Amino acid sequence: MAYRFIKWFEELSKKDVPLVGGKGANLGEMTRAGIPVPPGFCVTAEAYKYFVENTLVEDGRTLQEWIMDVISKTNVDDSKQLQENTAKIREKIISMPMPEEIAEEIRRAYKELSQRFGQEEVYVAVRSSATAEDLPEASFAGQQETYLDVLGADDVIDKVKRCWASLWTARATFYRAKQGFDHSKVYLSAVVQKMVNSEKSGVMFTANPVTNDRNEIMINASWGLGEAVVSGAVTPDEYIVEKGTWKIKEKVIAKKEVMVVRNPETGKGTVMVKVAEHLGPEWVEKQVLTDEQIIEVAKMGQKIEEHYGWPQDIEWAYDKDDGKLYIVQSRPITTLKEEAKASEEAEVEEAEVILKGLGASPGIGAGRVVVIFDASEIDKVKEGDILVTTMTNPDMVPAMKRAAAIITDEGGRTSHAAIVSRELGIPCVVGTKVATKVLKTGDYVTVDGARGLVYKGIVKSLVKKKEEEKAAGGQVVVSAPIITGTQVKVNVSMPEVAERAAATGADGVGLLRAEHMILSIGQHPVKFIKEGKEEELVEKLAEGIEKVAAAFYPRPVWYRTLDAPTNEFKEMPGGEDEPDERNPMLGWRGIRRGLDQPELLRAEFKAIKKVVEKGYNNIGVMLPLVSHPEQIREAKRIAREVGLEPHKDVAWGVMIEVPAAAIIIEDLIKEGIDFISFGTNDLTQYTLAIDRDNERVAKLYDETHPAVLKLIRHVIKVCKRYGVETSICGQAGSDPKMARILVRLGIDSISANPDAVQLIRQVVAQEERKLMLEAARRQLYFEEEEEEELL
Repeated sequence: MAYRFIKWFEELSKKDVPLVGGKGANLGEMTRAGIPVPPGFCVTAEAYKYFVENTLVEDGRTLQEWIMDVISKTNVDDSKQLQENTAKIREKIISMPMPEEIAEEIRRAYKELSQRFGQEEVYVAVRSSATAEDLPEASFAGQQETYLDVLGADDVIDKVKRCWASLWTARATFYRAKQGFDHSKVYLSAVVQKMVNSEKSGVMFTANPVTNDRNEIMINASWGLGEAVVSGAVTPDEYIVEKGTWKIKEKVIAKKEVMVVRNPETGKGTVMVKVAEHLGPEWVEKQVLTDEQIIEVAKMGQKIEEHYGWPQDIEWAYDKDDGKLYIVQSRPITTLKEEAKASEEAEVEEAEVILKGLGASPGIGAGRVVVIFDASEIDKVKEGDILVTTMTNPDMVPAMKRAAAIITDEGGRTSHAAIVSRELGIPCVVGTKVATKVLKTGDYVTVDGARGLVYKGIVKSLVKKKEEEKAAGGQVVVSAPIITGTQVKVNVSMPEVAERAAATGADGVGLLRAEHMILSIGQHPVKFIKEGKEEELVEKLAEGIEKVAAAFYPRPVWYRTLDAPTNEFKEMPGGEDEPDERNPMLGWRGIRRGLDQPELLRAEFKAIKKVVEKGYNNIGVMLPLVSHPEQIREAKRIAREVGLEPHKDVAWGVMIEVPAAAIIIEDLIKEGIDFISFGTNDLTQYTLAIDRDNERVAKLYDETHPAVLKLIRHVIKVCKRYGVETSICGQAGSDPKMARILVRLGIDSISANPDAVQLIRQVVAQEERKLMLEAARRQLYFEEEEEEELL
């Protein structure tokens, strides 16, 4: 095995957690993203592995074998024994010489780092960065060591060994044992980073941790090195900044009695001193950051949050030598207050179930029933009503937003009602068959969107529990995004839910639907354009696209051009001339219609061009229902007519929904595409000849049918050969079983509904780890076979 002992930050990304741990990977990710991170390198986890597996103790065993023997004889519940045995391990690690192969690489890297600053020896910080299979970085927080103002190669080598030793503190060892982690599979990387000679420093939270307001940034600041703030030794200044407007909403200037500085006597390490003596009495209650610096720090925090797509806890510092702002560390905020969900264990034995259907969007909703059959009746639905209808359509969205819950006669979990309800976070039950007949306007019901049940009257035990938990707003642990090789994106139907979708931590938008934005104008879009209102439509559309692009920037947003079937157009004012189609899903829709009515496609491209011209370079165009290369060619021609250049201004891709597209994928690629996305809802029904909304044959609808999977496998294989990105945005992307299959097929990203993003990310991470473990076992098996052959 070729060991990699040293990796510079610029060589690393978030995918390198197994090699350099979460801290090292984050520093590399930020460096590559252009964040002002003090330069440095990581002594990799492979170096630690090499050290323990190649260093021999007195009796001839390897250090790893000796450590495992000590651990095997340790009862972690015996506090005294645990303390003594882990101390013995740490002392042994520190006392053993560093293998020369590793020491020499550290000396060379440290020398190069020093030369970058024109110095013979530069001050550095040496920090631990934990990595272990199945072990989140957060679980190690504060359990390993950090050494500041380290000077000289020999001192760096010593501190790296001490970082390694800190893997075996009593607390870290106890945690691993209780969590069931294999001690032999836990490794440690050490981060060696140029020390910022801090004049002022602190921490920042890009979501207010007190109020849970994600529109506010909280900054803590104090004098000297950040250790005083992080350790809690000083009460720092506190500033609250509003995102976007960059208004400083609040300033609390604290009495900063102490500060951490470089040890003036030894020139190494740090000491705590009194601010009044070190800087002067007036500095104790002086504002640390100027207003301009507060805004600079806040904007940098916003940039980092946008890069990671999740609120961040960031350590920052201003260097007194060059006066510049530096980011020392960034990690996801792992605890945020979140509204508690209504308990599914509520006592409802005595409640009368009057309807059963499919649970399409979880939650409890109770209120007065309003039955409507047409979009012209939506004004009847008031705030808090229960909307009951045959099936929703885009024109009903304003009423859906006001509803406490939604019940439909028809539809499945991929229907319009289900998709929109999940995005809005509104309880929904679909496919009841008889809701509009059983229920009457004025009735009162309680809806359980998780179980697909509708109860007669207001079920107080359910509603009370929901209200109590909502009022409590108890603090719950919200998992920070797990780093995966396969990206997990989110589907968005309406710009109004963009911020909620972005808050899931998704890696981008795998599907931004055009239908709601276009059909919300309340009139047939072609008629709208013919009446000379094209610019109005373009503005409306551009406003919606920009809202989503801004919420996710710089993460990619793939906009699917209009794909509404004729029955949805027919119900709109001006839609009288729409053709009557027996099966609109197989009819005049998608790119077929877009090319037949180019004025509509042209308006969409004009809207995208407006957004791109504002600097949003994260947009991709996705053509639906493509079945021939000529359709791609013609759509590009229309885009260029309005000044939108495919592959340059926007990424260009197609939906794989038609079996024909899957079969001729190579021809589509040669026509010029950057990405594809599987629309499994249509791909499944077209491949199996099953209407997904027909309840009589719904039981036969199966996205994991061998024929569907063969088409998906073929497309992924060909796309990989040509370097075309692959994704999925159908309902199957929210199914854990399908996600596992897709990871094994090698898909690049999976786009899920907002309520499924966290679950799918966890499933993806588990499956990726399984794949790595299986590959490692296969390699081990082959190596053992080779050894046996040699013997």
